[in-house]
Amino acid sequence: FDKTVKVWNAQTGQETLTLKGHIDGVNSVSFSPDGKRIASGSNDKTVKVWDAETGRERLRLNGHDNAVFSVSFSPDGKRIASGSGDGTVMVWNAETGQETRALAGGQLGVTSVCFSPNSKWIVSGGGDGTVKLWNVETGQLKMTPMGHTSHVTSVSFSPDGKRIAS
Repeated sequence: FDKTVKVWNAQTGQETLTLKGHIDGVNSVSFSPDGKRIASGSNDKTVKVWDAETGRERLRLNGHDNAVFSVSFSPDGKRIASGSGDGTVMVWNAETGQETRALAGGQLGVTSVCFSPNSKWIVSGGGDGTVKLWNVETGQLKMTPMGHTSHVTSVSFSPDGKRIAS
């Protein structure tokens, strides 16, 4: 919760960048598929998009009313999804920062978001124990699998997009 994002060399363990600009703790980070950008979500209610080489802030995404717990770039690099304590999943244009969709994710906040490998679906996990699957283009809720009795803190698609883990 030092309000920074650190970038490390995976071979040497050396820090290569420190990204400063959030005014509260950072909860989640995601590299763009091409490795040129980093998205970060913070308790300051923002998502920031950074240049991964220079560390310069490229975009500031405002729209959540509570902490941003999870961020994820889509595999095609065109969108960013963010999940927040305000109970929404927001979908953003990764180039312009424009909000393209807001989805009602969960009564006790959205703690995790993940795009499907084909970038057409978003799965979200919530503090209310729900898992939700959304169509990115239409915003339609496809399903809400039940089974958890407490918070869902992480969700993920299988590489073939046929399964979801929560």
